[in-house]
Amino acid sequence: MGAEPVLLSTGARSQWLDVWDQFKTHKGALIGAAIFLAIVAVVALGPLVWDPELGIKSNIRARNEGMSLAHPFGTDQLGRDIFARMMAGGRVSLAVGLTAMFLSVVIGTLIGVLAGYFRALDGALMRFTDLFLALPLLPLLLVMVLLFREPLTAVFGVETGIFLLIVSAIGITSWMQTARIVRGEVLALKEREFVLAARSIGTPSRRVITRHVLPNVLSPIMVSATLGIATAIITESALSFLGLGFPPDFPTWGRLLNDGVPYLEQYPERVFWPGIAISLVVLSINYVGDGLRDALDPRIRGR
Repeated sequence: MGAEPVLLSTGARSQWLDVWDQFKTHKGALIGAAIFLAIVAVVALGPLVWDPELGIKSNIRARNEGMSLAHPFGTDQLGRDIFARMMAGGRVSLAVGLTAMFLSVVIGTLIGVLAGYFRALDGALMRFTDLFLALPLLPLLLVMVLLFREPLTAVFGVETGIFLLIVSAIGITSWMQTARIVRGEVLALKEREFVLAARSIGTPSRRVITRHVLPNVLSPIMVSATLGIATAIITESALSFLGLGFPPDFPTWGRLLNDGVPYLEQYPERVFWPGIAISLVVLSINYVGDGLRDALDPRIRGR
């Protein structure tokens, strides 16, 4: 009798493993992800090993001190520890960036899918998008902050009200690029065979969008999301630098930049630390976005 053939059973390889394998080949993306995760870990876990009260309580006797073991980044004009304030500011800036990014991606994806899938809505939604693209964003943000700052702080309190205002203002004014990218992808996808087959057997439009369209536009959405975090952080920093963001006793990286400008000649490190933090976060996120774009593109993945 002949030997029986040996059958090898192999499980299906996950698509996300292929994405990770491709992502690992992008050295800039790996370095960017490591830097971003390190910054997130410092600002999130730092208060467990470093007293956050040092960044709140004033100590006139210790004001304007240089870097030391007691104060790694020195102290400000009120004797507050700059390292503790940097960690507190990082939590606020990253929270604003992530929340505003989520809001802008949701709005942009919704409008892009509706405009791309339903021809009757395409013209109106794209003209609405073009209208927002034509608006000068920074003056629009300033007007929104000036108009809604007082009502929101009266209802939700100073910190929560301004947080909601900044997040809403950034999210509402930064969804347009996502909408245009998603619309283009949906226009191409809805003519593909699997979508036409689903529509031919009477599948409702809602189910076609959720089961067939959205999973296939995930790549540009995720790339847009990573870049949206950087844009939101820069915008919040600009508003805080102009004095229209969070109050002076509520630190963000942009607010720390604003506070350090009057002391730039005597203590330039007060501008250096928040500036380098913003630059590292934005640069690392941009590299992660480049890596995700390559990893999620099926034409590149597997090469």
